[in-house]
Amino acid sequence: MASDGGGGAGRTDGETGLPASLETAWGLRARPSKGPRPGLSLDRIVRAGIGVAAAEGVGAVSMGRVAKELGVSTMSLYRYVSAKDELYVLMEDAAVGPPPPMPADVDGWRAGLEWWARAQREVFHRNLWLLRIPISSPPASPHSLQWMERGLAALADTGLDEGRKISVIMLIGGYVRNEATLMADLHAAMTARGLAPDEVMRRYERTVDALTAPDPGRYPALRHLLASGALGAPDESPDTEFEFGLGCLLDGVEVLVGSGGGATRTA
Repeated sequence: MASDGGGGAGRTDGETGLPASLETAWGLRARPSKGPRPGLSLDRIVRAGIGVAAAEGVGAVSMGRVAKELGVSTMSLYRYVSAKDELYVLMEDAAVGPPPPMPADVDGWRAGLEWWARAQREVFHRNLWLLRIPISSPPASPHSLQWMERGLAALADTGLDEGRKISVIMLIGGYVRNEATLMADLHAAMTARGLAPDEVMRRYERTVDALTAPDPGRYPALRHLLASGALGAPDESPDTEFEFGLGCLLDGVEVLVGSGGGATRTA
């Protein structure tokens, strides 16, 4: 996936030199043999954090709020998680999970990247709160690296050098995250206003028409768009828009692969 929220926060006195969040995610930190009360565990804490984020948004997640959800004291959580940023990393890694098995009929780099992008999009749509965790470091949690591995593996036979491969992965992954964020924001805005997508677009068409009609010579392209009726037409499925954008990106990657890929610049 695209990030490890808070992944750069806090270091330990251990020998790994990794942030505490990553030591915890990778199981490199010693956990308490038992919690302050029976049944408390790191897994329960993470699941509770995810529940709060899904129901109330990431902004509602705090050590105190999660402790309340679990019915324990806030201080008891610090035996397992050192800070909220660390909890974010663990929540994100748990929600993202490992990439699902690639279907047997997926053949070739393009089909592989299409599958990879769609699978990531499904994860975001199931967990929209993930999109609100700030990106503070490159991906380094266990599941995020598994997703990166799967994307790079899809490009194995393209002839692209390793720098180009990671650039392609960043391009496609960034598109997936941006599209999911845009769709989530639009859906939230429409839900808050109690309007269907078609009505939103019709109102937008009327707004643009009213603003550009007094000076059509200044907005010839917009006036042409309005005249075509395309702006206020029934909204296409978000899947259609996603597939269109993904196809355009992969067309560009296909040209890159066909041209030999070029070479990334070296420092």
